[in-house]
Amino acid sequence: MAVLVLTDAVITVNSVALSDHSNSVTVTYEIDSVESTAFGSTGHKFVGGLQNNTLDIEFMQDFAASNVEATIFPLVGTSTTVTVKPTSAATGATNPIYTLTGCFLASHTPVGSAIGEMAMTSLSFTGGVLTKAIV
Repeated sequence: MAVLVLTDAVITVNSVALSDHSNSVTVTYEIDSVESTAFGSTGHKFVGGLQNNTLDIEFMQDFAASNVEATIFPLVGTSTTVTVKPTSAATGATNPIYTLTGCFLASHTPVGSAIGEMAMTSLSFTGGVLTKAIV
């Protein structure tokens, strides 16, 4: 089985490529567990409910046109689409593309760092529908 060191991830936010400004990405795919336990059961039973996804990204801030700030600032309070691929190679069985459609961005910290540190912004997209494609 092949293992992967994540060094070449591809990230797009609202169709804007921002991989060259990111150093951390986490896609969490979750389905709500909805209790379906009925009278007479001797243990809890559950069925799958709605997707409850999160996508966390760390960006090195950039205020230039078509970069981090110009892309992210207008998205606060709205839904968008974010894609993530493990590497820049062609999409396939060993390099799937994950697309989170309709995910919501509740907040953004445009400026936040200490003296001498890299200016960073941490984003957490929530909700939406996650799909995985291999072609």
